[in-house]
Order: sequence, then C-alpha cells, then structure tokens
Amino acid sequence: MTIERRHTNQRMSQAVIHGNTVYLAGQVGEPGAPVADQTRQVLEKIDALLSEVGSSREKVLQAVIWLVDMRDFAAMNEVWDAWVPAGHAPARACGQASLAHPGMRVEITVIAARD
Repeated sequence: MTIERRHTNQRMSQAVIHGNTVYLAGQVGEPGAPVADQTRQVLEKIDALLSEVGSSREKVLQAVIWLVDMRDFAAMNEVWDAWVPAGHAPARACGQASLAHPGMRVEITVIAARD
C-alpha cells in the first residue's frame, strides 16, 4: 500500500493517507483568541483537510484534544458537541498540555476513514 502525504514541509505533513485511513496533524487556531473561537477555527481546518482527502467529520474514528487549561473544557466541548454529527461521535481523549505557542489554547488531531 502506498502512503500519500499532503501539505508537507521539513517537519510534518498536515495529512497522511494510508489505504482508507487518514491521519491529520494537530490543528490549532489563532493564538490569543478565546478557546471557543480557537476550537471553531481548528474544526474548520479539520473539515477542510478531511474534505480534501475524501473524508468528513462523519468518518472521524478518533480525536485527541489538548487543552492548555482544563478550565477550558466546557467551552471547548460546547463547540465540539455542536460540530460532531449525531450518531457519529469518535473515540476521544482530552488532556492538558503546554502547546507550541503561548497564545494557543487547544490543539486537536484526528484519525478518520475514507471511501
């Protein structure tokens, strides 16, 4: 099976496709924006990448969410819950971590299927 990489640079690829599985790099929003806004931005990026590779949010298998502060959990979940299609919730983990830029509040990575 071949491996296809999209939006690749020296350090990483934004999407890697192996067979019918899509792996997305961690997506982040605009540093300094509130966590709800950053979460919306991240999910828009995920939608765009999934669409580009022939997948969608209905096909997300797993999501890993990193928050700088777990006090942002409820605000992030409000946006997340509105984004996840009914009946298509992926396996998910959420933890606290320092992110690459001090203004980033949330980072999300997903693994998805595609036809």
